[in-house]
Amino acid sequence: MTIPERILMGPGPSDVSSRVLRALAQPTIGHLDPAFLLLMDELRDRMRAVFQTENEMTLAVSGTGSAGMETLFVNLVEPGDKVLVAINGVFGGRMADVAKRCRAQVATVEVPWGRAFELKQLSAAIAQHEPKLVAIVHAETSTGVHQPLEGLADVVHRHGGLLLVDCVTSLAGMPVEIDAWKIDAAYSGTQKCLSCPPGLSPVTLSPRAVAKLDKRASPVQSWYLDLTMLRNYWGEQRAYHHTAPVNMLYALHEALAIVLEEGLPERFARHRAMHERLRDGLAELGIEYVSQPGRHLPMLNAVQIPDGVGDAIARRRLLDDYGLEIGGGLGAFKGVAWRIGLMGHAATARNVDLLLAALKRTLVA
Repeated sequence: MTIPERILMGPGPSDVSSRVLRALAQPTIGHLDPAFLLLMDELRDRMRAVFQTENEMTLAVSGTGSAGMETLFVNLVEPGDKVLVAINGVFGGRMADVAKRCRAQVATVEVPWGRAFELKQLSAAIAQHEPKLVAIVHAETSTGVHQPLEGLADVVHRHGGLLLVDCVTSLAGMPVEIDAWKIDAAYSGTQKCLSCPPGLSPVTLSPRAVAKLDKRASPVQSWYLDLTMLRNYWGEQRAYHHTAPVNMLYALHEALAIVLEEGLPERFARHRAMHERLRDGLAELGIEYVSQPGRHLPMLNAVQIPDGVGDAIARRRLLDDYGLEIGGGLGAFKGVAWRIGLMGHAATARNVDLLLAALKRTLVA
């Protein structure tokens, strides 16, 4: 194979550090080898630190972020449960689809693409539907919108429900405070701000969520994603469930080490600074954001394609001439917006300045 080198500034995957690639290439050993089990313990501690939680049930699901999403739904939702999903982009819609496949009674609350929800609107929908589970996206990758979560769990809990959050794009790029925000279940992906190859989904469940899992009246519909068995492999029993992706777990172990060495506050500040550098440069080119002012994601910038510019043609020129990848729009934003990622290892001044220069030349061409 001859794989070209790219600078990945799309919605994911993100650039991967050579340290992580070296970890990925370490010798493969058995998934029950004592050395590997020790690595798993360290990995869980590192995931807890990045999730900012003390949750005992914190582990990495074998699969991408969508597998983490499905894991939480199939474990926490039983047929007939009322589920409320907040939709303001593609990935909220995807959660509603998965909940329906769990045979839940699904209700939705929606705002236009590019906007965030207000707590008042969410509270009204929760009071109306009294759901057993409320699902919301923290960082909507399709629209570049940051959804504040402070105070939402209190409302959900008052009505007897659990709060489930999609942190795929936000984890390690902006504050994700599982315990402080009283989030009951959250999932992420390795290929965004963790700057690890795609293939694993960190998930975490609060004691409230684990209690819900333990009280299920019916078996979890997915054998492969059944946390009642997976926790026995990740916990003290080390009971075999499936062959873990050993080398991918090496890579995540190293990627989390890099995050924690940098420090979460410093990492968040770097993402914010690179976002502002990009935002200012785009403004000079006359390019505006499609996401709500004050709710722009630092790591995923959704911007309006200038009038008269061919979406696919411009992105292909960036790829062919400069080795730069940016993403096109999804859903309602297809052909309308570009999605520019500044995630993890790729969130650097060099990359921002290179993209701005390349974009200027491409627009002129």
